[in-house]
Amino acid sequence: MSDTKDKLEMTAEEQEKLLKKYDAEANTRDLTGYTAKVLFIMLLAFSLFQLYTGIFGQFTAYIQRTVHLGFALTIIFLLFPARKGLKKTKVDWYDYILIGLTIVVCGYWPVFYDTLVQQIGGINTQQTVIGGLAILLVLEATRRAVGLPITIIAGVFMVYALFGPYMPGILIHRGLSMEQLIQSMFFTTEGILGTPLQVSSTYIFLFLLFGAFLVQTGVGNYFNDLAIAIAGKRTGGPAKVAIFSSALQGTISGSSVANTVTTGSYTIPLMKRLGYHRNFAGAVEAAASTGGQIMPPIMGAAAFLMIEFAGVAYWDIAKAATIPAILYFSGIWIMTHLEAKKNGLLGLPKEEIPKKSVVLKKIHLLIPIIVIVVLLFQGFSIERTALLGILSTIVVSLFRKDTRITFEKFLLALTTGARTALGVAAATACAGIIVGVVTKTGLGLKMGNTLVDLAGSLASTPNIQLLLTLFFTMIASIILGMGSPTTANYIITSTIALPAIIALNDQLEVAIPILAAHMFVFYFGIVADITPPVALAAFAATGISKGDPIKTGINASKLAIAAFIIPYMFVFQPQLLMIDTTILEVSWILVTSIVGMISIGAGLIGFWYRKLHWIERILTVLTGLLLIYPESNTDIIGFTAFAIMLALQIFWKRDKGNVGKRAEA
Repeated sequence: MSDTKDKLEMTAEEQEKLLKKYDAEANTRDLTGYTAKVLFIMLLAFSLFQLYTGIFGQFTAYIQRTVHLGFALTIIFLLFPARKGLKKTKVDWYDYILIGLTIVVCGYWPVFYDTLVQQIGGINTQQTVIGGLAILLVLEATRRAVGLPITIIAGVFMVYALFGPYMPGILIHRGLSMEQLIQSMFFTTEGILGTPLQVSSTYIFLFLLFGAFLVQTGVGNYFNDLAIAIAGKRTGGPAKVAIFSSALQGTISGSSVANTVTTGSYTIPLMKRLGYHRNFAGAVEAAASTGGQIMPPIMGAAAFLMIEFAGVAYWDIAKAATIPAILYFSGIWIMTHLEAKKNGLLGLPKEEIPKKSVVLKKIHLLIPIIVIVVLLFQGFSIERTALLGILSTIVVSLFRKDTRITFEKFLLALTTGARTALGVAAATACAGIIVGVVTKTGLGLKMGNTLVDLAGSLASTPNIQLLLTLFFTMIASIILGMGSPTTANYIITSTIALPAIIALNDQLEVAIPILAAHMFVFYFGIVADITPPVALAAFAATGISKGDPIKTGINASKLAIAAFIIPYMFVFQPQLLMIDTTILEVSWILVTSIVGMISIGAGLIGFWYRKLHWIERILTVLTGLLLIYPESNTDIIGFTAFAIMLALQIFWKRDKGNVGKRAEA
């Protein structure tokens, strides 16, 4: 088994090179000597600070957030070069200046806290300089660690805030002076130090640390082995391994691109070897890895932001995401199965399947994930749940020598967790600028009303207006989400695109639940990672598959069709999110929806028990949509149509076989 893996997998160096190409968060320096030791100490101190405040309680909001931001910015300027072409083994002189400015700026709040909280009115000249530097440092750090898209959006929004009186039409507003803008951005909790950074400095960091400890137990390789044991020998086994392992990896990974490279380095070559076309192989991995961001119980860092933005409990978010996640991965599984059937692709040879006894020896590695689910269900706080998850990971690792977290691995987990948090901290701080401008100018409401009015001008009924509003919001979410990591992605879409759905609520007889609205933009922001022309996850997959990026992105979008359909369904029928429903209703919705995904999958692949005519493909897709929509009449029509088409498929397949036999006779 290991020999086969060695031949198939990319080397660690190749994986790192690919990540640096498509993931800004991986484009780091390789420091040596004194600076490497300083970096290690800073990362360790960052994690220890977060653990301390998680265990013994947080400092006041301004101090907690500025210290968190100070650690993140300092390490980013140490670790991330100003541009890709620069030397990666040493820190440039100007980065030391930026580090010094960061210490001054982020240390300002802890040092002058009493003065600042008692200050009334505007800010003085010194504070204006400090606040202005804070904005510039956040933008530069975000550009390096996260990428240009969110940095440009934040810059455009600040320009909009300053030049409000000169804006056209509905975009016009009173405008802010430079002093007012700086005060709002750094001396209130409505800007950089706002809710997004608050979540980063509490919930998100601890869960990223939990993921880092899980990785040190070897759970990533175990996920691969478990996926092979369960799905490897089935029809088109390698593709199903990719789906299963990516779904599991999604519980500990916060990045579609990182997930694609980590699991895809093994699964994509395996799929190609057994007959899948390179564009399809890359698409399977990209679609499945992107789905990891919507996979309960952890769902990437964005779910923790949803707690604050939507005002709902984390357990309610995880529960609501369950059926959509099942349908998402079911859809990919079904379509890869039908693609394999169409092309006669088999599973892995028996000798490449790990024995059950080998897999069961490490099943204890799944216990921490179960602990997280149970604690969330019991209503434990997010911080306490994450801390107990970390503790359970350390304890569980001691069960076997080869999974044990040694002191060296313990330190590595602390530093790795802090590294992972850098991009999130920068993104949330930068997103705070966007949120602050929207709050001060009312831009979100203006854009929401504009989309609603546009939909209203094209619609004849409230339902059509809702459908059009959702469509415009979907397009806006995909565009805004392109090139941004999941966390920044959700903040941007929920700030700019979400108000359109909320604005429409006043015109509807039955209001859309706030959680359904947030999940809608969350989904479409995430699928931007596989939607051409940007499609970062698809591009990363082609770095392994050597396929065409656009074709891979198109295939990935087709495989992830559930992500484009389900959000519309749960806005119209929130039962899909387990809102105001019963267990019996949920069970029925799940059954009908999975049957619907079978029908949609057959239509999109063009094969069921035999090749489908284009008319049949359209009918099967429509049948699937009827079954997914949770309503009695549509279920009856859908099941009837499904049964008829299934019978015709089986009958025509047998009849064709009998004709062949008669011809041979």
